[in-house]
Amino acid sequence: MITSENTCDSTKNLYNPFEVEKKWQKVWAKDDLYKTDESTSKKNKFYALSMFPYPSGNLHMGHVRNYVITDLIARFQRFQGKAVLHPMGWDAFGLPAENAAIERGINPNIWTKQNITHMKSQLKLLGLSVDWDREFATCDENYYVWTQYLFLELHKAGLIYQKESEVNWDPIDKTVLANEQVDSEGKSWRSGAIVEKKLLKQWFLKITNYADELLKDLDKLNYWPERVKIMQENWIGKSTGANINFRIDLYENEKINVFTTRPDTLFGVTYLAISVNHPLIKKITDNNTLREIEKLKIYLKETHDKDKKKIGIPTKFKAINPINSEEIPIWIGSYVLDEYGTGAVMGVPAHDQRDFEFAKIYSINIKQVIIKHKEDTNSKLETAFTEDGFIVNSGDFNGLSNNDAKKQIKEYGEINGWAENKIQYRLRDWLISRQRYWGCPIPIIKCSKCGSVPVKKDDIPVILPNEIKITSNKINSLGSNKGWINTKCPNCGNLATRETDTMDTFMCSSWYFLRYPSSKCLTKPFEKEKVNKWLPVDQYVGGVEHAILHLLYARFLTKALRDSNLFDIDEPFKKLLTQGMVQSAAYKNVLTGKYVSPSEIKDFTNPKDPNDNSSLEVLFEKMSKSKYNGIDPETVIKKYGADTARMFILFKAPPEKDLEWGDSDVEGQYRFLCRIWKLFIEYASSEYSESEIDCDQTNETFLLKSLNIAIKEITNDIKNNQFNTAISELMKFYNSLSSNLYHVNNGLRKDALEKFCILLAPFAPHIADEIWHIIGNSKSVHLEKWPLFSAEALKEDSYELVIQINGKVRDKINIGIDSSDDEIKKYTLTRPNVKKWIDHKTIRKIIIVKGKIINIVV
Repeated sequence: MITSENTCDSTKNLYNPFEVEKKWQKVWAKDDLYKTDESTSKKNKFYALSMFPYPSGNLHMGHVRNYVITDLIARFQRFQGKAVLHPMGWDAFGLPAENAAIERGINPNIWTKQNITHMKSQLKLLGLSVDWDREFATCDENYYVWTQYLFLELHKAGLIYQKESEVNWDPIDKTVLANEQVDSEGKSWRSGAIVEKKLLKQWFLKITNYADELLKDLDKLNYWPERVKIMQENWIGKSTGANINFRIDLYENEKINVFTTRPDTLFGVTYLAISVNHPLIKKITDNNTLREIEKLKIYLKETHDKDKKKIGIPTKFKAINPINSEEIPIWIGSYVLDEYGTGAVMGVPAHDQRDFEFAKIYSINIKQVIIKHKEDTNSKLETAFTEDGFIVNSGDFNGLSNNDAKKQIKEYGEINGWAENKIQYRLRDWLISRQRYWGCPIPIIKCSKCGSVPVKKDDIPVILPNEIKITSNKINSLGSNKGWINTKCPNCGNLATRETDTMDTFMCSSWYFLRYPSSKCLTKPFEKEKVNKWLPVDQYVGGVEHAILHLLYARFLTKALRDSNLFDIDEPFKKLLTQGMVQSAAYKNVLTGKYVSPSEIKDFTNPKDPNDNSSLEVLFEKMSKSKYNGIDPETVIKKYGADTARMFILFKAPPEKDLEWGDSDVEGQYRFLCRIWKLFIEYASSEYSESEIDCDQTNETFLLKSLNIAIKEITNDIKNNQFNTAISELMKFYNSLSSNLYHVNNGLRKDALEKFCILLAPFAPHIADEIWHIIGNSKSVHLEKWPLFSAEALKEDSYELVIQINGKVRDKINIGIDSSDDEIKKYTLTRPNVKKWIDHKTIRKIIIVKGKIINIVV
């Protein structure tokens, strides 16, 4: 029996995952197995990264799936000979930690650091190949000093500004939210509260300066999921159209500027609608109208977009349509947004459904200017006509297709001075001010003489004060800490105060990937040459829910910092894998809508609510405490081991699809690992391990072919992120190995066992290292090279020939791959099944397609 000093007691013949995993994690840590090789070239590097976790206190199965997927990819690339950077850190600032600390009456710094310690110990149970020497948390002073440094760089570049603006206000978390942090129902992405509107002076980043580049460079992201690129494209929202100037009748020198993508409908404009905050409102003097406007403002603040009615307030103002000089009314419309376009829209009821409904409510004229076919006549519209067609009621432009009319009417307006080409974006500047304590302080000093002055780089970090008071369910604001807020102006030296807002936590998490290659650097956030070498991240793994927030911000900051000459890369992430959710069975009362804990259910074949005996609906939903369907990863690991948890996570579903948890599937993977263990233990302890008996050429050919098929298919599957089918191939190879192991020569037997260990290692690293040592190896299996398949071994010496008579399949035979046409004819025509169809008939033609079919025409 051959073992090494590191091998577990294999005489027990039982697989003990806890003993194996604990031992190998210690060995890997002692040997610095996953320390990044800094000496590598850019050509030979591989940067594997998971979206770093928020230290909430406990890992969930979504975390496990994310980190195991990245770990498999990192391990595979090491086997391929790459120098791998696979780091881990903590996205540690933000509201959840602050709110949790308030509930417990402790400092969020203490709460966060405790959670990091606990979650790190949980992560280590998974046996991740992480370079822990590069670990950091965004709440560490030696990290957020560099967030402040980058803020100052962006401020110097003119990309940061402060303005008073109507903002999204979370009434529960009592802070501002960026547009991207408000969901489609108008709720806060964190608290779930209905978001309100508030006028505040806030700090913004000019992400809109990069709107066009962010959009165009999506074409460079060939290895990103298409749906993520579409989500970003829609969020950026590029519209190509024209600005049209409508003169105001009462004010000869004033105009209302309207952006439109539909200049072809200009003859159909029968009113203009402006927002409640449009500059023209200031010219209204009628008290009744002003009172209605204030009521409308309150309504708009208190009502979510999807619930808002179409409300209009007429004004005494008239606009002049520049294309036909017709006078049209100006309305104040509830649906007009301040932040999109110019705060004014042209009303074309005949060709826009929203305008059509508004016009119907307020009896505004509806004028059709596009018809489907040239020969059509105008008829009363029951709904807006929004299809392409031909222009009518539009003077010299009649008869044109509406797409041709777009161009010609715009050109006509440009010549006459009332239109200009315009590209408009839905994207708005990134609001980064937050009115909470637990975040990175904004390095700005407010001086009554000099205004807002950036802190000098020599004076950062602006340290977040540790002394806090928790009262009335909130932490005191930075503004109430007199010892911290009072300072001197860097310009004039007068008494001044610090900025009391903190930064949006996404500011910290949108550059962290740049820090890992230089995580120990004390003089700058990152070293240019290291960023240029290691970036972009070769494989980034995380949830699709970050498609707009984190991923868009990270792309923007990368481009902005590149333009400050801090490095030379254009995009942060080369390949993106968005893993699906982990779901588990939840039991829902269809009458009450409440969820019932599985612990309260007696009969799972016919589940009932113990409170009212109602039938329960079984749903597979995202794991959640409120649905009683969460699975604790630590519990699973303690019961089955980390390698089993990894195998299940990787095998159950393709990584981009949602995964349904099933205890029986977990047990199935555990049994598979037990069978592997038993095979290697038996080999190591048997009398056959060093001798050759009962060798059979057929078995050897079959095992050699199975081995090379496994290498080829598993390699391709991992490269294509098809980890579930890779494990299926591994299972097939195991079956071949176990059936043929003692019917092949000793060299092939040892080679097949060793290559099995290597193929298993990215999926189940602990047991792979253990069985590798059991069969006589001394170094770690994770230091080996990935095997290459032999094309020669995969060559077939025969193939299945389909025999057709007059195009219909009548027989099939296995025939040598080198058989000549004459031999194929001879074998075919003597087959009983063929003879009965051709006897007493004339053969007119024989068609042979080598490797596939023979067709006999009679």
